[in-house]
Amino acid sequence: MTRGKQKIEAQRRNAEKNQKSKGSQLEARVVALKVSCPICKTQLANQNQLGDHYASKHPKDKPPSESS
Repeated sequence: MTRGKQKIEAQRRNAEKNQKSKGSQLEARVVALKVSCPICKTQLANQNQLGDHYASKHPKDKPPSESS
């Protein structure tokens, strides 16, 4: 009967391990996305991505400075 007990214990451990890794990543996303485009309200991670976004999506406009 030890195999049955080992199987149950392994299933319990796997369930605990999987439960910790699952979940929403919304909190991490909110922390990571700190810069937003004032024109289209797209959230970006940093100022370099904002510059690239302006170059591709808003080529006629200049990106805002880092201080604003």
